Amino acid sequence: MKSNKRIIIISILAAVLVAVSAAVILLQLSNLKTDLSKDAGKQETKKEKLILGFSQIGSESAWRTRNTQSIFEAAEENNIQIIFDDAQQKQENQLKAIRSFIVYQVDVIAFVPIVEDGWDKVLMEAKDAGIPVIIVDRQINASPDLYAGFLGENGFTEGQSAGKFLVKKCENDMRNKINILEFSGTENSSVATGRANGFRDVIKNNPKFRIIHSVDGDFLRSRGKEIMDKIIAENKGLLQIDGQRVDVIYSHNDSMTLGLLDSLKKNQISPVNTIIISIDAEQKSIDALTQGKLNCVVECNPNLGPALMDLVIKIKNGEKIPRETYTEETVFTEDDDFSTYKPRGY
Repeated sequence: MKSNKRIIIISILAAVLVAVSAAVILLQLSNLKTDLSKDAGKQETKKEKLILGFSQIGSESAWRTRNTQSIFEAAEENNIQIIFDDAQQKQENQLKAIRSFIVYQVDVIAFVPIVEDGWDKVLMEAKDAGIPVIIVDRQINASPDLYAGFLGENGFTEGQSAGKFLVKKCENDMRNKINILEFSGTENSSVATGRANGFRDVIKNNPKFRIIHSVDGDFLRSRGKEIMDKIIAENKGLLQIDGQRVDVIYSHNDSMTLGLLDSLKKNQISPVNTIIISIDAEQKSIDALTQGKLNCVVECNPNLGPALMDLVIKIKNGEKIPRETYTEETVFTEDDDFSTYKPRGY
């Protein structure tokens, strides 16, 4: 009888052990299935992550550095991966970068064109590959069907703002001639062309405004200083062009403006008696405005990142984007209440 009880107890224990083992195995299989599902989800998410190929022209100024930072920050916020290229101010580097983006099969290409011309062939290659392209900051001369749209500033409007300030500033000036020295941006860049044409569009109807000299400073601080040093040296230490006093300096960007101010300081020439107008609104130029070294600074907003990512996502979702998307910009002048100014962040 005792023997039979032992057999029954052993049988029960064996059954319990089998049941427990089965439960453990089922639990392990369930956990494995869950882990595999998570891994698959991660792989799917990684696969579906948008990839943007972005070519920047360089890092020649605080404005440009902030422009790049803004794009990276917005990409991270929107879970968009960026493949980045710094063209170092050379169009051939950008052409290589865009072709590498095509080979990599990115979802969208965006680039800041150094100059207006010479993009048709590479844009056709992107179109043939089915990769949409967004032009950023500077415009190009190319068929509109080769790219999805443009995002950036309106250089013509910026030039107009500079011209309007000058006209208002001099409305009670009784001089017959007001001589203007222009520091132009990179030759054949849309922004330099726009800022030059917009400025001229405003002053053209008043014959007292005369642009007596226009020189390409390539948007660089070093060039701004170099050019101004040369002008002063050639005119016996005076701010003149061929014996004509310079009444106004119109500079296409802050970097060149800060460079020419460096030169004026070195040559002990006060900027107070010269009207100086700049474009960009970097912190250093706003500081110079509040110190009386500049008279007007037209803003060019570098924070294009959020708007760019919005366009990238819309394109990926099959939506059509506007042909042109312009940023909102402010004009800062000597007449402002400087206490209301906020730090620029660049």
